[in-house]
Amino acid sequence: MSDSPAILSRPIVLPTDGRQSAAASGIQRGVRRLFSELGHVTLPEFTLANGRRADLIALAPDGALTIVEIKSSIADFRADRKWPDYEDFCDRFYFAVPETVPFDILPEDRGLIIADSFGAAIVRPSAHRQLAGARRKAVTLRFAHAAAALLHALADPDRIADGRL
Repeated sequence: MSDSPAILSRPIVLPTDGRQSAAASGIQRGVRRLFSELGHVTLPEFTLANGRRADLIALAPDGALTIVEIKSSIADFRADRKWPDYEDFCDRFYFAVPETVPFDILPEDRGLIIADSFGAAIVRPSAHRQLAGARRKAVTLRFAHAAAALLHALADPDRIADGRL
């Protein structure tokens, strides 16, 4: 392995799963930038213990967990009613939408973020629901495992994922 500046300065490109539309990917980028500015670390497409996959999860420096459900259009919001299944796995829950989605179609009692591919802003804060200690530990361990798996994928992009030669 070389320590040449060319090798060390390669851009970091996270693997994508191809499920998101271009609009949803842009919203995700803006929301991740917002949470980074707040000192949180984030993971996209995070699988919860109930089998549901949250669009984005954020871990705050104090251990608080936030899940963000991205909705890129009115049709996207109306077609997906799985989001209540995410709320048992976080302290805060937000919808993130572009400014073209009318806010009045979203539940008024949930947090709201307006985002585009350049940034995001919290328009309506989320209610805080304190997770039980055992649930917090389980979600945080799952977060750590998923983050380590992403780092491994970056460090060894040619790995054999299923373990067979």
